[in-house]
Amino acid sequence: MGEYDNELSKIVAELNRAAPSQKTAAVRGPASTASLDQLLHHAQSRDASDILLIAGAPVMLRITGNLAQAAGPSLEPDDVRSLMLPLLEPAQFDELQRKKSVDLSFVREGIGRFRVNIHHQRGTLAACIRLLPARIPSLESLHLPPSLAKLAERRQGLVLVTGPTGCGKTSTLAALIDIVNTRRAAHVVTIEDPVEYQHANRSAIVEQIEVGRDTPDFAVTLRSIMRQTPDVILVGEMRDAETMATVLSAAETGHLVLSTLHTNDAVQAVSRILDSFPAGNQPQIRQQLSLALAAVIAQQLVPGADGAMRWPATEIMVATDAVRALVRKGEDHQLRSQISVGRADGMMTMEQSLAELVRSGHITRDTALAHCFRTDDLQRYLG
Repeated sequence: MGEYDNELSKIVAELNRAAPSQKTAAVRGPASTASLDQLLHHAQSRDASDILLIAGAPVMLRITGNLAQAAGPSLEPDDVRSLMLPLLEPAQFDELQRKKSVDLSFVREGIGRFRVNIHHQRGTLAACIRLLPARIPSLESLHLPPSLAKLAERRQGLVLVTGPTGCGKTSTLAALIDIVNTRRAAHVVTIEDPVEYQHANRSAIVEQIEVGRDTPDFAVTLRSIMRQTPDVILVGEMRDAETMATVLSAAETGHLVLSTLHTNDAVQAVSRILDSFPAGNQPQIRQQLSLALAAVIAQQLVPGADGAMRWPATEIMVATDAVRALVRKGEDHQLRSQISVGRADGMMTMEQSLAELVRSGHITRDTALAHCFRTDDLQRYLG
């Protein structure tokens, strides 16, 4: 760790020593590229999931979910520009100028793949770089319930993965797509912003469309995809009502559709979709959702008892006949009861999942209590 901090200090100090004119001239030069590669290497050596580059602060790393301050001087505004601007193509630079934020992925030969969000704060550039695993993860490697594999075998319906930012939604979707790719001949089309995991064609043919590079937005591409005879569609995120409506139609008409939402639990996902539409359209959307929904997986990453890793706690709602009826009738408040008694159908509540992690010794009781939604339920499951 000391060796890492010393090398990192040298990198930042070297950037700081450069005269402003030299930094501007070197924005697309090899020096800044070499410095970025060194930062990426060092982050990997610390098993970091993210790198934060913010002017006025030292380089920050996220390790097992916690922020760790790396030693070294604070970054100057030109340091962040020198490290980030060489990554941008002209169209991406224009987007950054117009929207003040841009998402992209990039590859460093011999290092790996990375996702980065470049944005403005306090009038300066800042960035968050996500380190992506080199291999497509499996459900087993993610420590997710093996029963989720059944969802990838479905021929139609909507599978939603929900949870906060950084909880592993993209990795879960990648694992499900990999099961499809391994087990059956299918035409898989993904729409992502940006593409994170690259799937090689195996039993399936996989097309991966990146928003901003291959298409202007999710909704336009999703309508086009419906004319490309896909069997499986992955939509990186359902961001607006138009995308949600098209996703529901696709899931109703013989396609398996996988997507994500930012909600804490499975029941909230139903409300989130309905609330995206005007009140007058909600009865129709509720009917569509009751027919199209296959399952909702809500997940969060919880610190392990050993402090060295995080474990996924999952809530799973499978669209049984009873669940569909409750959605159709608008009795969403009863969905949680169906989840809690639906273990035979592969369902579980977040509290049941946390209790299992405690009993297995993966997490502590205190950690489970800090991450549960209903304390009384968790304490009942723990006994």
